[in-house]
Amino acid sequence: MSAQRVVSLVPSITEALAATRPEALVGATDWCTHPAELDVTRVRGTKNPNLDVIRSLQPDVVVANKEENRELDVRRLRDSGVTVWVSEIETVPDAFAAYDELFDDVLHWERPVWLEEARGLWAGDLPPVRARVAVPIWRDPWMVVGSRTFTGDLLRRMGFENVYGDAGGRYPKVELAELDGRGADVILLPDEPYVFTADDGPEAFRTPTRLLSGRLITWYGPSMIEAATLLRVE
Repeated sequence: MSAQRVVSLVPSITEALAATRPEALVGATDWCTHPAELDVTRVRGTKNPNLDVIRSLQPDVVVANKEENRELDVRRLRDSGVTVWVSEIETVPDAFAAYDELFDDVLHWERPVWLEEARGLWAGDLPPVRARVAVPIWRDPWMVVGSRTFTGDLLRRMGFENVYGDAGGRYPKVELAELDGRGADVILLPDEPYVFTADDGPEAFRTPTRLLSGRLITWYGPSMIEAATLLRVE
């Protein structure tokens, strides 16, 4: 039987579900900002969801992600009888495999058109490297996109090589001077999770910077269609 009531604790997947079968989405986090008109019960944040509210929604399934959500919350929901599906996504192919499993085996929904469109846009061999980049995600302390991340893999498939792609951690802390001198051609400054703006971020660097939507490089779902057409090396 197909799932009729779904709670999503993952902003990317919330957008994907809303684009596929919005009437089935009954709950989402405060960080689930797309689509803008989303009108569902809010269950607080990704790291501190209100488990009582989630249970009260009587979901057929709760959708979570290993990186974005806490194992403790997943365990507590499961211990109370709630079905929770957890994805683990570190690459673009991981994202497509996760959606195939979610739609085919968990929700029992027909795969949406947007999923196949996105898959087609991201198929093919890796392009030549056109620019080396660094991607800060926080400041004070400075943190960057490191190894084994969806963001790093997506950027590589656009021709961007992450200069921290061989870092020991996924989101290592770095010193500003080291970051600025790492050898990137451009430093990409997304607007999430830290909101870098024209007045907050570029002034810290001698290396050229570029502001961009964090959603386009960190979210997996319909945003991948936009990312394939909007992300360009300038």
